[in-house]
Amino acid sequence: MAPATDLDTVVRAARAVVDGTEQAVAVGIREGRVVALAAYDDLAAPEVVELADDEVLLPGLVDTHVHVNEPGRTDWEGFASATRAAAAGGVTTIVDMPLNSVPPTTTVAALEEKRRVAVDQVWVDVGFWGGAVPGNVADLAPLHEAGVLGFKCFLLDSGVEEFPHLAAADFATAMAETARIGSLMIVHAEDGDEITECAHGTAYRGFLESRPDAAEERAVSLVIDAARRTGGRAHVVHLSASGAVPALRAARADGVDVSVETCPHYLHFDAATVADGATELKCCPPIRDATNRDALWQALGDGDIDLVVSDHSPCTADLKHRDTGDFADAWGGIASLQLGLPVVWTGARERGVPLADVVRWMATAPARRVGLAGKGEIAVGADADLCVFAPEEEWVVDPAALHHKNPVTPYAGRTLTGTVRATWLRGRPVDLVAGPRGRLLRRGG
Repeated sequence: MAPATDLDTVVRAARAVVDGTEQAVAVGIREGRVVALAAYDDLAAPEVVELADDEVLLPGLVDTHVHVNEPGRTDWEGFASATRAAAAGGVTTIVDMPLNSVPPTTTVAALEEKRRVAVDQVWVDVGFWGGAVPGNVADLAPLHEAGVLGFKCFLLDSGVEEFPHLAAADFATAMAETARIGSLMIVHAEDGDEITECAHGTAYRGFLESRPDAAEERAVSLVIDAARRTGGRAHVVHLSASGAVPALRAARADGVDVSVETCPHYLHFDAATVADGATELKCCPPIRDATNRDALWQALGDGDIDLVVSDHSPCTADLKHRDTGDFADAWGGIASLQLGLPVVWTGARERGVPLADVVRWMATAPARRVGLAGKGEIAVGADADLCVFAPEEEWVVDPAALHHKNPVTPYAGRTLTGTVRATWLRGRPVDLVAGPRGRLLRRGG
């Protein structure tokens, strides 16, 4: 047994996800990092925490797709509220999108402004994406040097005027630059030429038909071609159309460096269950049919989809237009940062998918893809970011119990399986009553 003086804390778990498998473990922590892993009874420390019989120890989740919206649209969300929601959901690291804040993170000055407002109010660790927009190619290298984890772009109208999309030629130029500097380009991959105007009305079918599968499939092909030509690194965000998976699989077999994520809402809902006027379920790209949903699950199991992240995209309640239920007018985005783990685990459990796979999709793989060393795994040398999860406990989603700023969620009233009972950040439980102690992360830092 290791002497107590070597460690600050030991966490003992009869079930823990370590190195891709469930096993009994004692986790030795010193100064916020994991410094030892051993059999259940083989470590001692001044503080010993033993998990309950119905709990599993997981690494803290890493959500690389979060719209915090601060500064500029802080009535939609903010760093304090978003990171509290993350902590309540077992997420210990988020990466903030460069929109819908004002200004967007398309210059070093805008990045520094975002860091300034974030620094004292984050409950978990936060990294940042830069933005690639028309005319800012010269800003990409300075942003890379300033520590962003990569760059986000749109291939069609983003929905906010301060973050315009890249035309095909501009996208090729930006991809060449991110390839040159060794950065990652993450892409909202829908082709605007395949999208029609959504007619006003409460029928979800009209919105779905306005954004067909072909819009994603065509745009994903453009991303693959650019990554192949430039030798750059690309990542497709929030894939909803399973028909794009074969092209991604073939490209990777050819050595193209392209990865892809999907989101909890695409794995949970299907178009047939979206009621008329249920604008809380509007998102872009849209939720598709049950056959498509099952194909996304299959692609995850086969390793063709790499990550599951929230695309937490909240807004004020009035922008969802629940009063009229008009899908044409409603803001497209789903707030789910706090709920991702139980939503995905509920579906995985029903399909016989082990918890270790969910951890890989929602913690280990996101951290590795964006270069966050020491995150997303319980391993010697990693930050002691942990999630205590009760995988068999059922509960009903109450919007009033969620920590994101506007209590709008399509999961309201739904029964989910799996409860986050505690979240640890660098060796200590996160206390949502005490002050925040998250850190701002930089590339390579």
